[in-house]
Amino acid sequence: MATASLTLISKPGCHLCDDAREVVTRVMTEVSARPEAPDVTLDEVSILDDAQLHDRYAEEIPVLLINGRVHNYWRIDPTRLTTALLELA
Repeated sequence: MATASLTLISKPGCHLCDDAREVVTRVMTEVSARPEAPDVTLDEVSILDDAQLHDRYAEEIPVLLINGRVHNYWRIDPTRLTTALLELA
């Protein structure tokens, strides 16, 4: 079975991060209901806890990585994320 490791880079008190988390969680739920879906996991990391992430992404959060590669930042498009996840299957 294919896998997709999602990493949401965010920080506390960020309204765009809250929006992104909701989109990612909703898409994960919808995708997981499909028989062809990859096994998807989500890890959230705060830029306040990692100096390297802060230096790299401070002006772009939230940032969503799929398997370690930047998928999107600022606003997460649910259709684009769904498509990307299903292409991994």
